[in-house]
Parts: sequence; C-alpha cells; structure tokens
Amino acid sequence: MTSETSTSSPPAPARQATGLILAVCCAAQFMVVLDVSIVNVALPTIRTSLGFDAPGLQWVVNAYTIAFAGFLLLGGRLADLFGRRRTFLTGIAVFTAASLLGGLANSATLLVVARAIQGLGAAVVAPATLTVLATTFTTPETRARAFGIWGGVVGAGGAVGSLAGGLLTGLLSWRWILFINVPIGVVLLVLAARVVSDVDTGRRGRTLDVWGGLSATVGVMALVYGIVGTEAHGWASVHTLVALGGGVVVLAFFVLDQARLAKDPLLPLSIFRHRNVVAANLVVFASGAALFAMFYFLTLFLQQVLAYGPVAAGLAYLPLAAALTVSARGSAKLLPKWGPRTLLLGGLALTAIGLGWLALLTTTSTFAGGVLGPTVVVGIGQGAVMASATMAGTAGLPMNQAGLASGLINATRQLGGAIGLAALAAVAAGARSPESGYVLALAIAAIIAVVALAAAAAAPGKPRSAAG
Repeated sequence: MTSETSTSSPPAPARQATGLILAVCCAAQFMVVLDVSIVNVALPTIRTSLGFDAPGLQWVVNAYTIAFAGFLLLGGRLADLFGRRRTFLTGIAVFTAASLLGGLANSATLLVVARAIQGLGAAVVAPATLTVLATTFTTPETRARAFGIWGGVVGAGGAVGSLAGGLLTGLLSWRWILFINVPIGVVLLVLAARVVSDVDTGRRGRTLDVWGGLSATVGVMALVYGIVGTEAHGWASVHTLVALGGGVVVLAFFVLDQARLAKDPLLPLSIFRHRNVVAANLVVFASGAALFAMFYFLTLFLQQVLAYGPVAAGLAYLPLAAALTVSARGSAKLLPKWGPRTLLLGGLALTAIGLGWLALLTTTSTFAGGVLGPTVVVGIGQGAVMASATMAGTAGLPMNQAGLASGLINATRQLGGAIGLAALAAVAAGARSPESGYVLALAIAAIIAVVALAAAAAAPGKPRSAAG
C-alpha cells in the first residue's frame, strides 16, 4: 500500500505551469478573503436598504466568517474524498451562486443566508488552494515564496476589499459588492478546470466526519450569537448564558468526537503536540481578531464620525493595502534566512503600534494626521505576519500533515476574526458614545496584538542552515 508521505509529492510541473497554478490559487483565495471586508464600507447603506438593526448588522460579516471558519476543516476533507479538482470547482461554483443570490436579496434574512452560503463555498475553496500549493511547491525556497505571496494576498484582500466596497457602493450600488464575484467566479472556473489536477494522496476511501464539522460550526455560531446578544440582554441574562453555555457544550462534543468517536477526525488532536502549530494558531487567532476589528471599527469611524462617503472610506485603505503587499513580498524573501519567529515578533509589534495609534483618533482628526500613518504601520506589520504564519505552523511537519496544519491556520484566522469582532462590538456598544466605542475597540485590538507576542516567541527561529 502506498504511503501518504510518498504519494503527496507529485512530479514538479514546468515553471510556466506552476506560475499559472500560483496565480489561480491566489486569485481564488483573494476572492474569498475579499468578501470578509468588502461589505464593511457598505454596511450603513445595507442597514438602511434592508432594515437591519445595529446588533443584526454584524451578521452580514459574521454569517460569512463563521461558516467559513466552521466548515474549513470539513472542506479540506472533501478534497481528500472527492479530489482537489472537483472540490475546488464545486466550491467556486457555490461561492459564485451565493454571491448572485446575495446581490438579489430583498430582505435582511435572505442576505444573511446568502452570506452564510458564500462562507460555505469559501470553506471548500480555501483548503484546496493550500493543498495545491503544498503539493506543487515542495522545496523550502519555492514554498516560502509561494506561501509569502499567498499570505500577502490574504492580508491585502482585507484592505482591497474595503477599497472595492467603497468604490462599488459609491459609484453603483451595495449590491455590486456581491455581483462582482459572478464574472470573477466564472473566469476562475474556466482557468481552474484547465490547470488544477488531482493528486493521489493515499487518503481516498476515508469517511467524512459530518458530526465534527457540524459541531464545530454550531458551537462557534452559538458563542458568537451569545456575545452579540449581550448588547440587548446583558452578560448575566438567561439568553446570554444559555447561548454561551450551549456553545461550550457543543464545542466540548467536537473535542470528544475528534479524540474518541470519529473514525477519521477532521482535526486529529495529535497535531497540537507540535509547539510551532500551537504558537502559529494562537498568533493568527489574535491577528485575525485585531485585523477584522480594525477594518470594521475604522470604517464606521470614517463614515459615521468623520463623515467620509463610501468611496472616500474605501480609498483610505489604499496605503494599507500597498504597505501590506510590499511587506508580505519582502518578508517572504527574508523567511528562509531569518525564520518565522523574528518576522512574527516584528509584525505583531508594528500591528500593536499602528492600532494603538488609531485609537487616538478624534472627531477632528484628518486623514494625513490621524489615519495614514497608523494604517501604513499596520500594513507593514500584518504583511510580515501573513507571510510567516503559515510557514511557522507547518515547519518540521511531514508532508501528509502540512495541508491539515495550513487549513487549521486558515480556520483559526477566520474564527479569531468572528469571535473578536463580536466581542469588541459588544464592548463598543456599551461606551458612552459611538466614537468612543470605536476607539475603545481599536485600543483593545492593539492589546490583543501585544498579548500575541508571547505566542510568537514560541514559533520556529532561524533555520539551522542560515544560523550556521
């Protein structure tokens, strides 16, 4: 019987083919990450158009991120069972159809449902992109470059999403933040059908842990629902305690299922015996919480306090996107020499400084004096984090665990974003005024980045060849 390790490294394709594969994977990942933040600038318009209340508005963002995070591990197993090509194409098709449905939504409920289906499609696509990259780029140098570019795309997607959301909302309609995915999805379907092929990983025939996927998603959703509801019900209310308690119980079942019940668990708990896996996931959880909060609360501050229009609010993120992209590319080149730990520590420190700087915003702040500098600093910091986190979380692992570890990091980032945003939105809602709530949330996001430095210190250091 062929082992997983020996069958998971296919022959290296030609350079032109690998370039196209990298482009398709990054474009697909860019699209699914873009939709985390592309709605932020349009939220005030969506609220007016479809009649959302303030707590419910978060679900336009969180319905997507929760479904994305909860089903990522399940999506990765689908690729094992049915092949990465078929799974990749199915995920793109589901994402594209859900985008069309969301753009046509005539009620708040339908939009939230469409966003959740989008998240499900994204959860199928994202692990497939990582699997393709991990099996296409097999040397440390080429993998560092590919993951560096992929990481830059992940980070830049958030900033570009805000820019694209502002332009589309201001020039056309909020519905076009969803309609725009339709032609992109069609092009990706055509290209992916040509360049993405199946690779025998020796994992066919394994069972699908449906209970694991459902319990992870339901548990996270219950936690976020309970946190969001604190604005109306309070932390000590029956409503909140039942939701949070239910979420904890369901997630405890998920752990039990993975440890004892599932024949082929989505998340073998043995992966957490590796210190670098634990460290990298703690870093990306905190980083996701801080970054999602920044996009959400800074956008609201720009529009509702500083009276920016959608286009102006979107353009305000352009320097951040540029800084993040340049930083991610530069960090990818430094990874083989410096190792992930140095870049993670430096990136988180810059992220904390930038977020703390943003927390000083006032009602009289200008773009040049209060927004430009800190967003560039955050962009540089997050570029370094995005480029090195995946390498940190997969360092030293056998090939047959690299895909699992990469998918786990992706899930943890989305989970951190969903839970962090819900918690900070609840805190901001209790402030004496909207603007004070926004800056308080940004200040707490900076503290989260500082706390994550402790986890980053446990990440892999300088490679032995470079250290010598």
